[in-house]
Amino acid sequence: MNLEKTFTRLANLVAHAAGRPLTFAICVALVLAWAATGPVFKFSETWQLVINTGTTIVTFLMVFLIQNTQNRDSLAIQAKLDDLILMSDAEDAFVGIEKMTDKQLETLQRKCEARARAHADAHEHVKKVVAARGAKSPPSTARGKSNRTRARARRKTS
Repeated sequence: MNLEKTFTRLANLVAHAAGRPLTFAICVALVLAWAATGPVFKFSETWQLVINTGTTIVTFLMVFLIQNTQNRDSLAIQAKLDDLILMSDAEDAFVGIEKMTDKQLETLQRKCEARARAHADAHEHVKKVVAARGAKSPPSTARGKSNRTRARARRKTS
């Protein structure tokens, strides 16, 4: 078994175990046991060093395991989102945007917000025209239409 697979399995196992209530209870019990031994060791520097060293080592290792887990989760989510984008009528330009710079993402966000405002303005205009004609509001477009049909309709109006 190679190192990468071994690390991934270990990281998954530790990350799963670390998030469980039993693990938290064990850690609390260890801290309480350490605190209870304070009078026995006369609260010496060595007694303090034990908890400081233990927590430092655990924290140091957990940082890398948590980062690894977050990296894998992020990649998996991005792959799933990219697949959804590619399989729908959504804009393919959104595939891979996680690799953009902050400035590029801010520009893209402003464009999306502008499109959303334009869509809302167009919707308000239609509501006013319908109200001016004295007709009832049109039925909900969401009922009976697929995601693709609604996406095409949105693109035509924007």
